[in-house]
Amino acid sequence: MSFKVQPIARSDQQDAGPSPGPSLRVREIVAPDLPAIAALLTKGFSFRSNEYWLRGMERHARRARPAGYPTYGYCLDRGGVPVGVILLLFSELREGATTAVRCNVSSWYVEPEFRTYGSPLVRAATRDKNVTYFNITPAPHTWATVEAQGFSVYCRGQMYGALALSKPVRNASAEPFSEDRCDGLAEFEADLLREHAAWGCLSVVVRDGEAAHPFVFQRHLVKDIVPVYRLIWCRDIADLERFAGNIGRFFARRGGLLVRFDANRPASHIVGWYSERRGRKYAKGPLPPRLGDLAFTEAALFDS
Repeated sequence: MSFKVQPIARSDQQDAGPSPGPSLRVREIVAPDLPAIAALLTKGFSFRSNEYWLRGMERHARRARPAGYPTYGYCLDRGGVPVGVILLLFSELREGATTAVRCNVSSWYVEPEFRTYGSPLVRAATRDKNVTYFNITPAPHTWATVEAQGFSVYCRGQMYGALALSKPVRNASAEPFSEDRCDGLAEFEADLLREHAAWGCLSVVVRDGEAAHPFVFQRHLVKDIVPVYRLIWCRDIADLERFAGNIGRFFARRGGLLVRFDANRPASHIVGWYSERRGRKYAKGPLPPRLGDLAFTEAALFDS
């Protein structure tokens, strides 16, 4: 699939776009493009390596995805050579009784010569009104641009919580997800925990009597020193607050004292700090993600 994208109209002709040459088109990224796409993204995000991008894209390509959507997203092609990229990660997810298609707009980069095509590329690639598109890593200096592209804020910030300081629920316990014990979990929840664990995430189940409450976390180091567990997915963000003490003690035994999670306010009953300087997330479409749901996004596929 391919289509043409018009550049942003500008009064300054010196910056009006690329010099004459091979025509530009937007087309789907295919597997042979991956080395060039990884190189473009590494140029745009110098703190990431080629291997980082290739690993994440290969993981995404191997997983089940909704039919009829591009595997990797779109590139801006000039004479057969990608000069821009928008990386799209499509998923089909259950939300209660609803199954919806959503797309993590992961990363985009356009070579400086073709920069006027950047925003039109994003708009063209996120035009399906049946899909919910969301951006979980917008840099603060891009917030105005993202909003101009039709996205709205659904998460204003994030919180770092010392969950072990919360009072645990009596007779509840947190344990690593096990294939041998899926009772209390819906089939799609067990599949989600299993798949994320295979990528290096830590899938956890809190058992409270006969009830089971699933969570997915990802361990990372702040300043390469302090271990923090990031919440990737849970059934309901209220479950994190309810079982904070149980989860906090589970991580404390593994050397982790802090849990990072999306929030629109400071969480009650959790000691920590809330900030809106980082962590803002945007969405557009029929079913914006809820807090505590980063399943199958770049956070799990690329960062684990």
